[in-house]
Amino acid sequence: MPETDDERPAEPQGRAAGLPYDWRRPTAARVRARLWNPGDRRLWTPKTFGWGYDLNFYWVVHPRRYLRARRR
Repeated sequence: MPETDDERPAEPQGRAAGLPYDWRRPTAARVRARLWNPGDRRLWTPKTFGWGYDLNFYWVVHPRRYLRARRR
C-alpha cells in the first residue's frame, strides 16, 4: 500500500486479537509518520513493525496541542 499524501501512513496489514499488526519492512516515512506526526490526531498509532501500538511522541512533547486538536 502506498503512503498517502496527508502524512498519514497506510493502515496496518491487519488485526489479530483486536490489535493491529504490520509485518512489512519499516520505511523511514512510515516510522516518521507513526512516531512523530503532528498531522495525525491519534496518540497511539499502529506499530511500524510488529503487533500492537506505538506512541506518537509529538503529542507527548506537546500535550496542550494534543488537547486542542482533540476538541476540533
